[in-house]
Amino acid sequence: MLEKDKLIIYCLCLENKLLSKVKDLNYIPVGLGNNDFSKGWLRDNSGNNISHKNPYYGEYSFHYWFWKNMIDKIENDTWIGFCTYRRFWENSLSNQSIKFSEKIIQKIPEEWKRYEVILGNKINVQGIKMMKALKHGKKLILKNPKILFKKNRNIKFQFDLYHGIGILDKAIELLDDNNRDDFKNFVTQNGSYNQGNMFISKSKKLIINYYRDVFIWLEKCEKVFGFDLEGYGKKRIYAFLAERYMPYWFKKNFKTTTCQISFLDLKQNK
Repeated sequence: MLEKDKLIIYCLCLENKLLSKVKDLNYIPVGLGNNDFSKGWLRDNSGNNISHKNPYYGEYSFHYWFWKNMIDKIENDTWIGFCTYRRFWENSLSNQSIKFSEKIIQKIPEEWKRYEVILGNKINVQGIKMMKALKHGKKLILKNPKILFKKNRNIKFQFDLYHGIGILDKAIELLDDNNRDDFKNFVTQNGSYNQGNMFISKSKKLIINYYRDVFIWLEKCEKVFGFDLEGYGKKRIYAFLAERYMPYWFKKNFKTTTCQISFLDLKQNK
């Protein structure tokens, strides 16, 4: 008999030494890319996979593997979520005095049951410091001096600043007719977005639909941008594109709410 409101959280990691800590949280440990991992890790490099693209896709090399090899095996109506070894879903009832495992979500809060998808709290891109904007975005400022004022800074401005001018514009043009204009409006009319490529869904069907859309788009982007990419801000370009697309897509299609994401580094936690 299926446990009601069962929650499965996959914790994405880069180091083998974190295995026992992830298991202690009752999360499923996921080892990304070509790093060495011992028995006990769920890997993204078996079956139908794009593990070799992990330096460019980040978390999405696992999401692809999960879509192609795992998600169909999960029982319907199971809540499915994702976190990383440094970013966790915060338990709103926690406090500083309790142990680490009690600070993070372990079961579905009652208030979530009215929603279909849970997203992380928002990053406010309007809060970018002026000196950083001047250092990295001189061309952007010369092109549009209005962005010197916080109220005129949007998701597109932040993406251009850190990941290259024009990349997001070209990527948007590759979207299908149902999403091209809507996503363009999302990145130009909003000064914040839900962070971290993290989400929790109450249904695998919702996730499958998302994967289908986002990977069709990213594969088109590959043909334009390729893999000859240098620097953190550009090399992981497909992960960064997906990070902006993910909250847009879920909000457009489903009823969502947010949960605070906390930076609780497992490598430092004892």
